[in-house]
Amino acid sequence: MTRNGTESQRWVGGMSETLQDSSSELAYKIARLVEERGWNQEDFARIAGLNRQTVRQILLRTSDRRLRNATIGACAEALGLSVSDLRMLPLERLLPRMRSQRPATAEDRLAQMKEEAKQPELLAWIERNPERARQLTAEEFQELLEMQGANGPLANVGVENFVGLIERKRKLLEKVLAIAGTEYVDLLEQMVELMYDKVHPYSSPK
Repeated sequence: MTRNGTESQRWVGGMSETLQDSSSELAYKIARLVEERGWNQEDFARIAGLNRQTVRQILLRTSDRRLRNATIGACAEALGLSVSDLRMLPLERLLPRMRSQRPATAEDRLAQMKEEAKQPELLAWIERNPERARQLTAEEFQELLEMQGANGPLANVGVENFVGLIERKRKLLEKVLAIAGTEYVDLLEQMVELMYDKVHPYSSPK
């Protein structure tokens, strides 16, 4: 019985080492693809919707922990790949895809924002706050564009108020994602469900 237990332990240990090696190789692949896209840590964290600590561990390979499936999925989506392609295809086949999808520079994105901003208040805000404007994702900026208009929310409430709200939501989501990856996920789920029921009291079946 001791002999069988020893063999089982060795097999489990070998499997664990294989998973660690595979996770390390995948992290290296992701780091190279992110580098090829021209993103820094902050860019990738924002685009992938991951917290900065997780992104730092992946890009700098500062942790031997196995990558969570949700993390791999977020990385694949941000890179424009399927999870299967990210896992299975060799790096030399994926790098050309990243080169063909290389994003515009920060200055190009800023110029595009100025071109799309028709409302004077929004354009003035972008010109006063170029660094904060660069941090806006495409979805966040689109949200601002949809509020334009002579009698729209931007004119009535002000651009700064809405951008401040967007920035607060972004930081909150980063913290929620960080907590979701810890042993406190059950407590987080309970708190979110409680608050969600207060906001949408009729959405949950009684």
